[in-house]
Amino acid sequence: MTPAALLAQATARLAEAGIADPQGDARRLLAHALGIAPDRVRWSDHAPTDRQLQVLDAALAARASRQPVSQIIGCRDFWKHRFRVTRDTLDPRPETETLVAAALDLPWRSVLDLGTGTGAILLSLLADRPGAQGTATDLSEAALAVARGNAAALGIDAAFVRSDWFAQVDGRFDLIVSNPPYIALDEMDGLSPEVRDWEPRSALTDEGDGLAAYRAITTGAPSHLSPGGWLLVEIGPAQGSAVGDMMTAAGFGGVRVLLDLDGRDRVVMGQAG
Repeated sequence: MTPAALLAQATARLAEAGIADPQGDARRLLAHALGIAPDRVRWSDHAPTDRQLQVLDAALAARASRQPVSQIIGCRDFWKHRFRVTRDTLDPRPETETLVAAALDLPWRSVLDLGTGTGAILLSLLADRPGAQGTATDLSEAALAVARGNAAALGIDAAFVRSDWFAQVDGRFDLIVSNPPYIALDEMDGLSPEVRDWEPRSALTDEGDGLAAYRAITTGAPSHLSPGGWLLVEIGPAQGSAVGDMMTAAGFGGVRVLLDLDGRDRVVMGQAG
């Protein structure tokens, strides 16, 4: 069977399972099984081996059970790089690139990333700012292992520390960034199964109002920022006002809410005195 015919079969299988983008997901999973780029699937004359067909079948079964494609294939493209993804890390999302772009417009030589997960934010920043120093924290040792592996794969030197926000952090930084858990407990049931059932719960929700992390970050950041340093945090679309007020109350100036490419509130930023 040709890859084109396999793609049609895989697409039909995922469509029957109710997957939102069956052809797109089928193409990525088939490319993964065949070891080729997704855009080559339709034109490849590669004859799949029995082993490759087994990999594809397992991948389609996993996707039909709503496991995210990035977890199945083990990676996700973000900013300019590819990052390893596991069930221990949040899947890097395109909207988070809003934070990266904003941070790269600022002057800084040292950065702290709180709750790093895959390390995608920190490593994207350091890759685009040669000579800068970076530290990342996470409460999950498994997530830190993934982040360290991504740093090694990209050839980026960074420090990784197991810490509950600032608890084990020393020193001051020019920039602090974070994409913390911001889903309120009463919003969890409304998430897609791909997110709710497969991504680490602690990276999604604080089991409360979704604002606990921002309280800890805005309270602790001033004592870990250099004079004139910046704090940038990703937020949920309805949290801009609340998080902005927290930053202002903590003494930050120039507090602004930035929009993502879909026009939704996505990042709150402020400057330390």
